[in-house]
Amino acid sequence: MKYVFHPEALQEYAKATEYYTNIYAELGETFLDEIEMRIGQIIAHPYAWQFIEEDVRRHLVHKFPFGIYYTIEGDYILIVAIMHMSRKPGYWKTRIQSP
Repeated sequence: MKYVFHPEALQEYAKATEYYTNIYAELGETFLDEIEMRIGQIIAHPYAWQFIEEDVRRHLVHKFPFGIYYTIEGDYILIVAIMHMSRKPGYWKTRIQSP
């Protein structure tokens, strides 16, 4: 199964990676590796994580305070948000209507 990022989710991912890279280059690489590993788990087992709202599921990232919010759209996964868990909950909800 393939996956695509909502454009705003991709921006979040890039900003978070940049943030951790600016702290320490290897930390940015670790963040990137961790997110990619979690996305791989989602692709391998898309139904394994619980629903958060309607058809949106969340996979928590263990080494960083982030969650990957996604929907299953037939033959692909739509990553709706790469959300820092201290951010305002639900800010991503408008994204599920228009990717």
